[in-house]
Amino acid sequence: IGIVSKSGTLTYEAADQAVKAGLGISTAIGIGGDPIIGTPTVEAVKLLMNDPETDGIIMIGEIGGSMEADAAYWIRDNATKPVVGFIAGQTAPPGRRMGHAGAIIGGADDTAAAKMKIMAECGIHVVASPADIGKTMAAVLAK
Repeated sequence: IGIVSKSGTLTYEAADQAVKAGLGISTAIGIGGDPIIGTPTVEAVKLLMNDPETDGIIMIGEIGGSMEADAAYWIRDNATKPVVGFIAGQTAPPGRRMGHAGAIIGGADDTAAAKMKIMAECGIHVVASPADIGKTMAAVLAK
């Protein structure tokens, strides 16, 4: 399983959940949540989608910005592997900075609910809790 995440802590959680579900980790890519980053989420997803050692992808995002939506649209049009997604910040109030510079809701489309809706509409298996990441990926791969 490949992991792409804006959150270091949630990367650890996703890896732990995947391993507990009997899955292995091929690669983990930390994007970070700052407004300016080195590798956009969509580029990391493309790398994992093309990796023969990766059977599925876990994509973890958070409020603020459009990287998750950009990746979701690419996944909709190009996915060859299943993707499980989670968005942190589901209870964050609009306009309030949460954690670091990139985690602030600026508009209607960068809320957790909006991102989760876009992801689901693009075929990503969205979970409401990080505790569901591993078992959801295992179930999707078993189909």
